[in-house]
Amino acid sequence: MWLGPEEVLLAGALWVTERANPFFLLQRRRGHGKGGGLTGLLVGTLDVVLDSSARVAPYRILHQTQDSQVYWAVACGSSRKEITKHWEWLENNLLQTLSIFDNEEDITTFVKGKIHGIIAEENKNEQPQSEEDPGKFKEAELKMRKQFGMPEVEKLVNYYSCSYWKGRVPRQGWLYLTVNHLCFYSFLLGKEVTLVIQWVDVTQLEKNATLLFPECIKVSTRDNELYFSMFLNINETFKLMEQLANIAMRQLLDNESFLQDKSLPKPRKPLKNISALKRDLDARAKNECYRATFRLPKDECLDGHTDCTLWTPFNKMHIPGQMFVSNNYICFASKAEEACHLIIPLREVTIVEKADSSSVLPSPLSISTKSKMTFFFANLKDRDFLVQRISDFLQRTPSKKPCSSDREWKWNLADPGCEEVPELPASSPLAVSPTSALSNRPVNVCAGEVPTASQGLLKLFRRNSEELLGPKGAKEKMKEESWNIHFFEYGRGMCMYRTAKTRELVQKGIPENLRGELWLLFSGAWNEMVTHPGYYADLVEKSMGKYNLATEEIERDLHRSMPEHPAFQNELGIAALRRVLTAYAFRNPTIGYCQAMNIVTSVLLLYCNEEEAFWLLVALCERMLPDYYNTRVVGALVDQGIFEELTREYLPQLSEKMQDLGVISTISLSWFLTLFLSVMPFESAVVIVDCFFYEGIKFILQVSLAILDANMEKLLQCCDEGEAMTILGRYLDNVVNRQSVSPPIPHLHALLTSGDDPPLEIDIFELIKTSYEKFSNLKADDIEQMRFKQRLKVIQSLEDTAKKSVVRAVSSDIGFSIEELEELYVVFKAKYLMSCYWGNNRAAAARRDQSLPYLEQYRIDMEQFKELFISLTPWSCGTHTPVLAGRLFRLLDENRDSLINFKEFVTGMSGMYHGDLTEKLKVLYKLHLPPGEDLNISFSVNTALNPEETESALEATSYFTEDLTTEVSPFVSELDFCLHCESQETQEDKGRRNENGPEREEKGTSPQDYRYYLRMWAKEKESKKETIKDLPKMSQEQFIELCKTLYNMFSEDPVEQELYHAIATVASLLLRIGEVGKKFSNRPMRKSEDCKANNTQDPVSEEESPTSEQSQNSAVEQQPQADHEDKTCRDVQPEKTQHENQTLGDGSGEGQGSPLQLLSDDETKDDMSMSSYSMVSTGSLQCEDIADDTVLVGCEGSSSAARYGSTIDTDWSISFEQILASMLTEAALVDYFEKKVNILQKIKDQKKVERQVSSSSDYELSSVSG
Repeated sequence: MWLGPEEVLLAGALWVTERANPFFLLQRRRGHGKGGGLTGLLVGTLDVVLDSSARVAPYRILHQTQDSQVYWAVACGSSRKEITKHWEWLENNLLQTLSIFDNEEDITTFVKGKIHGIIAEENKNEQPQSEEDPGKFKEAELKMRKQFGMPEVEKLVNYYSCSYWKGRVPRQGWLYLTVNHLCFYSFLLGKEVTLVIQWVDVTQLEKNATLLFPECIKVSTRDNELYFSMFLNINETFKLMEQLANIAMRQLLDNESFLQDKSLPKPRKPLKNISALKRDLDARAKNECYRATFRLPKDECLDGHTDCTLWTPFNKMHIPGQMFVSNNYICFASKAEEACHLIIPLREVTIVEKADSSSVLPSPLSISTKSKMTFFFANLKDRDFLVQRISDFLQRTPSKKPCSSDREWKWNLADPGCEEVPELPASSPLAVSPTSALSNRPVNVCAGEVPTASQGLLKLFRRNSEELLGPKGAKEKMKEESWNIHFFEYGRGMCMYRTAKTRELVQKGIPENLRGELWLLFSGAWNEMVTHPGYYADLVEKSMGKYNLATEEIERDLHRSMPEHPAFQNELGIAALRRVLTAYAFRNPTIGYCQAMNIVTSVLLLYCNEEEAFWLLVALCERMLPDYYNTRVVGALVDQGIFEELTREYLPQLSEKMQDLGVISTISLSWFLTLFLSVMPFESAVVIVDCFFYEGIKFILQVSLAILDANMEKLLQCCDEGEAMTILGRYLDNVVNRQSVSPPIPHLHALLTSGDDPPLEIDIFELIKTSYEKFSNLKADDIEQMRFKQRLKVIQSLEDTAKKSVVRAVSSDIGFSIEELEELYVVFKAKYLMSCYWGNNRAAAARRDQSLPYLEQYRIDMEQFKELFISLTPWSCGTHTPVLAGRLFRLLDENRDSLINFKEFVTGMSGMYHGDLTEKLKVLYKLHLPPGEDLNISFSVNTALNPEETESALEATSYFTEDLTTEVSPFVSELDFCLHCESQETQEDKGRRNENGPEREEKGTSPQDYRYYLRMWAKEKESKKETIKDLPKMSQEQFIELCKTLYNMFSEDPVEQELYHAIATVASLLLRIGEVGKKFSNRPMRKSEDCKANNTQDPVSEEESPTSEQSQNSAVEQQPQADHEDKTCRDVQPEKTQHENQTLGDGSGEGQGSPLQLLSDDETKDDMSMSSYSMVSTGSLQCEDIADDTVLVGCEGSSSAARYGSTIDTDWSISFEQILASMLTEAALVDYFEKKVNILQKIKDQKKVERQVSSSSDYELSSVSG
């Protein structure tokens, strides 16, 4: 690598000069390469401990002039080949030119200019991103790739100096954090330690203290715990490790791979040793925190923030805090947590102007909105730049359409004091949004003819309650008045000042008329709704009439959604719920629909119109309750883990008891998934939802802790889980809302938990107050930190469950042990994940579908399979191995989608490792047949009937066939048993069924009919048992390819000479058998007398055919028998083979061109190892001509052309039975195919190659699972 010329003062220190000329020196670093002694060890240690980049370039080139003591480094290299290339270029292109100069300064200036020109030319074709990375960082990245064998696509994020604790000894070295790996390297006095761990394998990250060091980072995998300490900035390192591990978890969870953000603005000041990726991750972390704090849409990106003060008119103060500016919002957060929060959408901004500075208000800025509110900021640093950025964003903000420009809050329309509400008479009908007029047909309800989408269902189905006129109604009016006063003082809508006063009002309960408005406001759903006009209507239109798994589940649960509420006892509410859930399923197919979404959505529809309920559901599923409603409810499991952790912290005595009973995991899922709506009376649970939309998951956790705390004494006395569940169920059933003006709705759960004693009622507002008093010190930042920790644990637990499920599903059909299958699964999954982030495209990631069963989620393509096949196959075939891998892949890919799952993969592996001689030969035989042959290509261990279908068929068939009893082998599967019974009965009753066919058609509902059709269905689903007679014959071209493969397989075997001799003998015999078979197939049919005459004239045919047939029958009958029968076969067959060879030789007997002239073993080996192979095409198997002296081409002696391999006999063919019978004659071949190979050792070697596990150098063993 060319370097910008840097001055070097001591050229000889720690370096050895290897080449020199009058102008340049080529040097090697001491300690690099062979030798070096003690000096080399010391230099290597110093390089690792003190200088991160010194060992990056073990070679360098210096420029010098004769009279100068100053040297200039112009190039460096990680290998001798690289540095030699630069050296030769300098000698060929610069030496002659430099000799012309008289002045040494001119020489140095020329060299510098030339090197800078070369660097500039090389950088032209590089991506702009790489130019942003500083030079020293590039060197560190180069070292990382060389040291750990990483490809160029693996990007280094940052590197840190630290110590790795190996036992009680710290190893000082360098920690490299890449996008997908954690790597560590240390070299101390000859002791070398290398660690490589994938982020997807990390199960826990902790920052804790040890006895020796106050702080260290603990990295846990499934098998090991690693400790790193002595960081310069441990907090920065730990935060980056958390981010990278989180990205890996997202990849496992929803297949989101890391994509670098190319749109990041360049830093205003150059950053030293900070990569563009590190800046990207820092920006992502800030964006996530910014969006979570202010509940902004997921695509909002923070542009910058600055310290300032905000004038708050409600208390006449300047509150210190920070202003945040992004693409579409200006936000403010006070330093005191609850003092003030403010969100100003740029779509509402009308004027941004700089006010006059004064000593009281330096650098003030005023922002005015359409709602005639003005906000004053002061003490702004770099105000001019800030105003320019805001102006730029304002210009990009799209102008709103007139039809929806001023769609304001529509509750409490009679209040003229709110400036944001259009002036409409109290009797005015509610405005119907043009974006949500979905059901324009009038519906007769008590409130009149109102479209479903225009307002909340509660207003349509509110019964005339006397509560509205009593004390409860008065209380409700007081609440509304309190909120109106709050709106007057603090503003209304998105630009409202949010303070501690706002929280107090929420805790006291939101009035029903304002509930929908404030839910939209506090959740941030309002922002997404007004910026996506017509989106919901389009989704509804697109999803109408579409059916999939999600819509089926929705239809099933529609009538289970608050069935006790009158709004969902008729088609009006059901239709609205159907549209919202279906629209969201089409918006987010990865979630689709999950149980509990129907309960939450039905409550949203009571207070909001359809469009608003839809956007609230979006806010819930995608931002406020992330990953709650996916197929594995990961988010709920994560928060359940947080709840258990908080219980241990706040209620330690109860935590142990609850852990023993196993109650927390049972109760928390229903509490969290439905926000208490399914376990608490509706009037009380809706108050919980009020506080949740304002506080987030923090409030749900603190209320849950308050519930456990209130029942602590009773729970401590529980004996089992059922008793504890009953206590908590009764408690929640009796949480009442005495202020509710809605008529009480029967709570179905209460009927199950009511006892004899009158229940003690708990006021919901008292419960909320208690939760704030005892547990309000929970912080949102702490919860997010705990979420990360629990997410690692939950996702890795789910991955372990998936592995066990997959292994259990395939173990019954495969010859591998459970341990071997688990190791194979790890390798298979790792190969898939490699393709996601090291592949040239993202097709691998795109093909993973989380909705599929575990067995189908990870699938690999042909190239990935080839890599695994080459490293794991027991049959190493040299350069021919990729060809075999491609053929085996096509054989395994039954559905022809160019992908195979884990079961198909291990089926292929098992055929090579655990099959008997016949099975292994059958695999090899199939691999050399043309792809077009219809083989029903599946190994005998593979079944077409999936377990669910098998179970269904078994249950149904056994139900209708209880009277059938047949004794069968215990090794036959249950479904085979049913089919066996069916086949026996079919044979017995075949004639009777044919006779009574018309009569049976009339009795279409008899049990016998059901039984018959079930058996027919099961028979169709069951893959046919393949026998060796079902295999098609092999042509001469394919047979030659098979022999080539066998020759390559025997290379480097301890008894390879015996194997070569055996295969040569077998091949010659089979070639002659094929020749004889060709004569029979080509001979025209004649009368029996002519046949006898011809057979007499042709002794070769007369003797060959019975012998071959005898061999076939012998092979077929003897193979399943015991080993002593095989031994007998081996003893008998050589004598028979000798006789056959003699007969064949006599029959061919013409001249020197006989194909049976065998080469020596060494000649054969050399010839076959030099053979080249071509890939299998989709049409036929292409094969190169065989060399002149190859023994494999069998033909008539008179055909000298065929003797030299110039033609392939197209009429020649051989069957698998003949190959098997011939193989059995050679003990060496039988022993080779029957010997056991340990796949675990091959897996271990493959992991080292792929860097899936950590390993150390030869100096000391340090194996860490990856």
